[in-house]
Amino acid sequence: MMLTLDGVMQAPGGRDEDTSGDFTYGGWTVPYADESMGKILQRELSVPFDLLLGRKTYEIWNAYWPKQAGAIADPFNKAKKYVVSDKGVDLTWKESIRIHDDAVAKIKVLKKGDGPQLHVWGSSVLLQTLLKNDLVDELRLRIFPVTIGTGKRLFGEGTIPAAFLLLDSQTLPSGVILANYKRSGDIKTGSFA
Repeated sequence: MMLTLDGVMQAPGGRDEDTSGDFTYGGWTVPYADESMGKILQRELSVPFDLLLGRKTYEIWNAYWPKQAGAIADPFNKAKKYVVSDKGVDLTWKESIRIHDDAVAKIKVLKKGDGPQLHVWGSSVLLQTLLKNDLVDELRLRIFPVTIGTGKRLFGEGTIPAAFLLLDSQTLPSGVILANYKRSGDIKTGSFA
């Protein structure tokens, strides 16, 4: 997940990617794109995975990725795409399957299956559902050195209290911080008093 320092995840890749809510800062990650980030993405995409996407992210990607080829496009095009949407959606992108009617139960079944990892990219509305229902096993956060103050955020209203264990982290020359966390149980509290 690409995030600003203040937790915004909306429209990281382009000016017109998602302008909902009068968002005018689309493309805020572009100035930080560099070779080191490209190598990390290639490594992450080199293992088998399926995609779990919300309708809006799927529609944005469906208009772009099927027409592309290369180290990022090829794995996306090869992956099975599970699209969570109660509305109809154009499933012409190869390996696309719509999930509707009790999506939470169907996602639980997918997670228990013997398929590859499920990756969620973007999909801010879907992520809120996953977080509310404790369906996130790992967070791969890409924290960019900018604040925006407005826009869709990763952790919205309804996120359950949860603890995560830091698996690894690194800082790129661009100032982007990569932090990977694994779900590790309930949140623990205490007092210094």
